[in-house]
Amino acid sequence: MKISHLGHATVLLETDQFRLLIDPGNYSDAWHELTDIDAVAITHAHPDHVDLEHLPRLVAHNPQMMIICEPGVLDLDLPGRPVGLPVGSSLELPGVKIEAVGGRHALIHADIPQIGNVGYVVQQAAGPVFFHPGDELDAIPVGIDILAVPAHGPWCAMKETIDFVRAIGAGDGFLIHEGLINQRGWDLTFARLQQMTDTKMIDLRGGVLKR
Repeated sequence: MKISHLGHATVLLETDQFRLLIDPGNYSDAWHELTDIDAVAITHAHPDHVDLEHLPRLVAHNPQMMIICEPGVLDLDLPGRPVGLPVGSSLELPGVKIEAVGGRHALIHADIPQIGNVGYVVQQAAGPVFFHPGDELDAIPVGIDILAVPAHGPWCAMKETIDFVRAIGAGDGFLIHEGLINQRGWDLTFARLQQMTDTKMIDLRGGVLKR
C-alpha cells in the first residue's frame, strides 16, 4: 500500500490493483488533475471534505470512477453515480475492502446540528489496514496499522486527539486536517503525539508512505 497526503483531509491510497482517493475537499488542489482513480470515498458533507466545484472535473478525467459516500452526502449535487455506504457496511473492491464506521460528525457546538460522518477502514488483501476517521474521534476500529490523525478542527482538542490515537494503537500515523493551523500548531501537535502515544508519527507532507 502506498499512501500520499494531498493536503488537509485528502488522502490517496494506491495498491497494485486499486487507486482510492479519500475526501477531495476545497482545502486542497493537489487532486484536481489526478487520473486512473478507481474510487472516491467521502466521509461527510462539509466542503473541506467534498469540493463540489472541482469534483465534476475529476469525474470527467476518470469516467470509470465510482463515488462512495456517507449516505447524507447523497443530498448534495454530486456528479456521477454516487453510492451511499452506511455505518457497518463494506465493499469488496479489487484487492481492497472498505468498511464504513462511526456515524456522526464530532460535536462543534450544541447549537450546530450534527451531521453524518463515516470513517473508512481500508484493508489491502494480505496487507496493512488504514483508517481515515473523517471528522470524528469516537469510532475505534481494531487492527489498524496506519492512522490518519486529524491535527486540528473546531470540533476537537489535543487531549481528545491523544486519547484517540492511544485507543486506536496503530503502528504508524500521520497528520491530516491541518488546513486551519500554522507551522507552530502543526509542530506542537506532531510532537505531543510522538511523545505521548506509542504510534510512530510520520511527516507525510509532500511524501509517500509505503507499507
